Amino acid sequence: MKLITFGEVMLRLSPTGVDRLTQSSTLTMHFGGTEANVAVSMAQFGVPVAHVSRFPNHAIGQAAAGYLRRYGVDTQSVRFGDGRMGLYFLETGAGTRASQIIYDRVDSAFSRIKPDEIDWESILAGTPESPVSWFHWTGITPALSQGAADCLLAGIQTANRLGIPVSGDIVYRSNLWQYGRSPKEIMPALTEGCTLVLGSKSLFSELYGVVGSTFQEAGRALMQRFPNIRYVTDTKRNSVSASHNQLSAKLFDGETVYKSRLYDIQPIVDRIGTGDAYMAGLIYGLLTFNDPQRAVEFGAAASALKHTIAGDVNLATVAEVETLERGDGSGRLKR
Repeated sequence: MKLITFGEVMLRLSPTGVDRLTQSSTLTMHFGGTEANVAVSMAQFGVPVAHVSRFPNHAIGQAAAGYLRRYGVDTQSVRFGDGRMGLYFLETGAGTRASQIIYDRVDSAFSRIKPDEIDWESILAGTPESPVSWFHWTGITPALSQGAADCLLAGIQTANRLGIPVSGDIVYRSNLWQYGRSPKEIMPALTEGCTLVLGSKSLFSELYGVVGSTFQEAGRALMQRFPNIRYVTDTKRNSVSASHNQLSAKLFDGETVYKSRLYDIQPIVDRIGTGDAYMAGLIYGLLTFNDPQRAVEFGAAASALKHTIAGDVNLATVAEVETLERGDGSGRLKR
């Protein structure tokens, strides 16, 4: 099996530890982006994966591609061109002080992408040795430009023609939509081609006008609106403090709601990318176990582990996730 992801990769700059931006004289550098985070996580699980994107044609763009390759992600479908590297600045919170993110990504190289730059037929066809089993996107990508939205739609439609399952994390970041189109105009056509959707009741109502008093009712209404959808999922987070969260997940298959165990996570090392870690774990579970309960448990455990790993990506292995999934969260030294 092989996974294809599509989206922007940004350079993350952050002070050391829990320092504030106003007090730090040095910044630590990481690369990350929601779809690429899923790609790296799947690569750690041993799944062949390729990321499709567009980077600036200079040393930082090359460094971003090298970062993905370092963790086992195929970058042959990354394009290089004009534009800049998108940035974001992270100030990590602690205790009662929340973390903060500042984006600086306007006119990035990825936002300038055009549909004719990506040969989706070739990319999604895969090879006889490694056929493509899944395509993943998030609502951040179509927020960045019309070109990115058009390119994504072409990818989803190609995946549908080839019979490849598609997952969409529909959290769309309303403040990113600056090119004259609204999420309500763009997102329905993208969601129409999805097999798995991550989102909340409020998002389903906001974007598609479907309502339900429970997650199950809202999920069923979403499936009626978009008959291609087989699974609807969401996570539930209780933020006790910036350093202490409680997390669980649920998955609806049209008949049954499967719920994961609750994870009490304290202290948090890095909150960024935990939703992506969940999606990667869930996709892996659906492709591997043929058991929705096991899949949602694996996804939740993967997300819980990501909270303990610095940077945007989850570097946990299948064995580590399964250990936590079985209830062993002791952190006992392994020799």
